[in-house]
Amino acid sequence: MINLSTGAFFERSTQQIGVLRARAETLQSQIGTGERIERSSDDPVAAARLRMLARSDRMATVDTRNSQLAEADLKLADQSLSSIADLVIRARELAVQGAAATLSDEQRGAIGIEIKGLRESLLSLANSRNIAGHALLGGQATGAAYTDGVNAQFVGTQAVDALEIGEGQSVVPGLTGPEVFDFAVDGTDTDLFAVLGNLAAALKAGGNAASQASSDALTSLDAGLEKVSTAQTVIGSRLNWVDLMTERRENNAERVADERADVGGADIAVTMSRLQETLTVLEATQASFVRLSNLSLFSMLR
Repeated sequence: MINLSTGAFFERSTQQIGVLRARAETLQSQIGTGERIERSSDDPVAAARLRMLARSDRMATVDTRNSQLAEADLKLADQSLSSIADLVIRARELAVQGAAATLSDEQRGAIGIEIKGLRESLLSLANSRNIAGHALLGGQATGAAYTDGVNAQFVGTQAVDALEIGEGQSVVPGLTGPEVFDFAVDGTDTDLFAVLGNLAAALKAGGNAASQASSDALTSLDAGLEKVSTAQTVIGSRLNWVDLMTERRENNAERVADERADVGGADIAVTMSRLQETLTVLEATQASFVRLSNLSLFSMLR
């Protein structure tokens, strides 16, 4: 009978001390991680909500990555369009000079050489690359946007795939070449490559036709510059949209973080108080066990 009581005492004491130690370790873990739920069984309802919040975080991560890709490509497009606009403005200045009746054929020829160089620069800008290494204005094409010959030919795709940036919203992260370079003058379709190429050839040929070609080119260059300016506006509005969605996503991330803290976060002050209480009880329990195990009855049983 005495052996049974002694065995039960040791078993109960060991179990009690183990429970207290496990409780202390749990509380210490909660303080370290700031989370009060380790297993779904701790709070099934809260755990389910935390899983939903975690899925929301994962989706937000994808949206953030897409937004960053879109923003990078749109900024590259914006920079290229600014360079293209500067180039067209310079071409217009040269066309005004070429229209002057006092110029010699040699002087017009020199202007034509510079305009030819501007056309080459325009083609280089048209084939500049985005962050994925594809032609910036080539749509979804992996190669060049334009090939050159007598006339520049667009060889990209006619559209750019949109990217999802959150809340069911998307943005098209660029433009295609025709959206920048193609336009109509007096009902006739043309593009900036043709305008510059024809003007350079006319100035090289010289004569009165060169002066007239320069005057005629002004209307086309103005129309081309307007098309480029419209493209800049489109890109700017898309950048603003990305910024707006990024701000909304950041605000939502703060809300999710607050809700996660409310649902599954540990109150550090309360948890530390409970830990101190548990450690006190554990210390007292261990001390009691030591004292009781050293009583004369237990000493005799040894």
